[in-house]
Amino acid sequence: VQLVESGGGLVRAGGSLRLSCSASGRPLSRHSTAWFRRPPGKEREFVAAISWAGSKTHYADSLKGRFTISRDNAKNTVYLQMNSLNPDDSAVYYCAARNTYYSDRYYTKDDDQNYWGQGIQVTVSS
Repeated sequence: VQLVESGGGLVRAGGSLRLSCSASGRPLSRHSTAWFRRPPGKEREFVAAISWAGSKTHYADSLKGRFTISRDNAKNTVYLQMNSLNPDDSAVYYCAARNTYYSDRYYTKDDDQNYWGQGIQVTVSS
C-alpha cells in the first residue's frame, strides 16, 4: 500500500485544516489507519486511529474534541479534520496503515504500522 498525504499548509491560530491520506496499490479498506505527527525537535507522536470500517476511533487525549478522524473506503481515503489549531499543532503529519484482515481494531503505536506516507507539513502561525 502506498500512502500519500495532502491538505497540509500554513494556517492561522484558530483555523482549521483537513488532511487526506490517499492509498494506492491495495484497498485501504483492509487496513486500520492512523495519523501521527512529529513536532519540530520532538519525537513522533500518535494523533488518531480508526478501524477499517470506521466503527472504532481513538485519539490522543490532548487532541480529543479538536481533531476528528474519518474514512471513505469507496475513495480509499482517510481524513483528519483539525479544528481550533494552535502553534503547538505545527508538525509534519504522517498517515500510517496496518492490514488487519477485516479485524475491527485500530493500532496506535509506530511499531504496529505496516505502511507509512512520506508526511506533510502543517504550520500554525500565532
